[in-house]
Amino acid sequence: MFAVIKTGGKQYRVAANDLLKIEKVEAKVGDIVEIGNVLAHGEGENVTFGAPFVDGAMVTAEVVEQGKNRTVIAFKKRRRQNSRRKIGHRQLLTTVRIAEILLGGAKPSKKAAAKPEAKAEAKAEVAAEAKAEAAPKEPKAKKEAKAETAKEEAKAETAAAPLFKAPKGEPDDLTVIKGIGPVAAKDLNEQGIVTFAQLAKLTDKDVAKIDEHMPFSADQIKDWREQAKELAKKK
Repeated sequence: MFAVIKTGGKQYRVAANDLLKIEKVEAKVGDIVEIGNVLAHGEGENVTFGAPFVDGAMVTAEVVEQGKNRTVIAFKKRRRQNSRRKIGHRQLLTTVRIAEILLGGAKPSKKAAAKPEAKAEAKAEVAAEAKAEAAPKEPKAKKEAKAETAKEEAKAETAAAPLFKAPKGEPDDLTVIKGIGPVAAKDLNEQGIVTFAQLAKLTDKDVAKIDEHMPFSADQIKDWREQAKELAKKK
């Protein structure tokens, strides 16, 4: 039996035990994920099509690996204007192995992993309840308000911190560096990189960290680092 599924804006024809690379799914290696967008399924010449999806159909898959696709370079040059722009992108991918194709609302033999957001929410609620129980008895309204505050604090604690600590002072316009556009500059700023001097002082270890956690290649970052060194001298 085969099925046609839709995930990450793309369509795939799959069968049991197929190994497939799809757009990144938030799950750990070994987790079972459920794909409910089944466009069609069939066996041989007998095919059932959905409108757009088949009711009660679902495909489950086991996460085999989390990784990245090869770097895609976009280069633009304007003749006689001394204008060049180079930017790269590495798409995050998840390698999965198709486990089951389920029809008619059948339940998977292995349960899908809970979403990270749900885990974070549950963790925040547990922390909030623990703080609320530890506090002395208070009026119900005040107790509920404190529990809600504790819940928000717990959520904030579980949020990911930036890769680097931004220095004090006025930030630089990183888009001056060839290859860094508004979107890339915003991504770097969110990770704590805001000045030419800071970018110029990146070590090879820092470059590897950015390459691992951000959609920029090591070659790109090293090129930006060299340009930032020259710009930092002029300040």
